[in-house]
This record gives sequence, C-alpha cells and structure tokens, in this order.
Amino acid sequence: MEKRGGRMNVYYILAVGAGGFLGAISRYYTSQKLNKTEEDRLPLGTLAVNLIGSFLLGFILSVGLKDIYTLLIGTGFLGAFTTFSTLHKELLILQKYPRKWLIYFVITYSGGLVFAFLGYLLGK
Repeated sequence: MEKRGGRMNVYYILAVGAGGFLGAISRYYTSQKLNKTEEDRLPLGTLAVNLIGSFLLGFILSVGLKDIYTLLIGTGFLGAFTTFSTLHKELLILQKYPRKWLIYFVITYSGGLVFAFLGYLLGK
C-alpha cells in the first residue's frame, strides 16, 4: 500500500470507510429480509452474506484490481458485509439443535471455501 510522508494515503482510508459503510448497510438489510426470528431456524441472511462475500472476494482478488478498488470492495465493503462474529453467535444459539448446528457450520465453512474458489476461477 502506498504511503506518502510516512502516512497512509487518505484516499485509501476513505475507500475502506465508504466500502465499510455500504457493506454494513447491505448486511443489515439482507439479514432483516432473510433471517427468521424463530430460534431453531437456520439464519439464512447470515449464511447468504458470508457465501456471497466469499465468492466476491475470490473474484476480486483474481482479477487484479488496483489497490484502491481492492480496499474499497474487498477490505471495506466485503469486510463489513460478511460477518464472523454473528455466525458464531448464531452457532451458540443453535447448539440446542445439534443437527441444524452441524448443517449451518458445514455449509458456512465448506461453502465459503467452495464459493471463494469458484469466484477466483470465474475471475481468471
């Protein structure tokens, strides 16, 4: 990452902030639309943002964007759009339902790797 006079480029900081703002809003909207309030339901909103985010990150890393766009989309938008902490909070809630816990865990982690790989391949 480019530095000027020992400081980070202000445009990079603004790109991460703007991307993060949009990513957080998009995640909130998606979660509100897809997640059901019943405790034993799979949190489809969180699953969707994490799988979509994995795919998009694989894609943008393979196409070789300029630093500013990688920071805007990858670090900013996708960093705020995807959520590791919410995933683990939901896994704690689903512990009472071992089968659903396992399904959610396996789909999220294996699916995330598969989607990232597919995004990477598509970008090449």
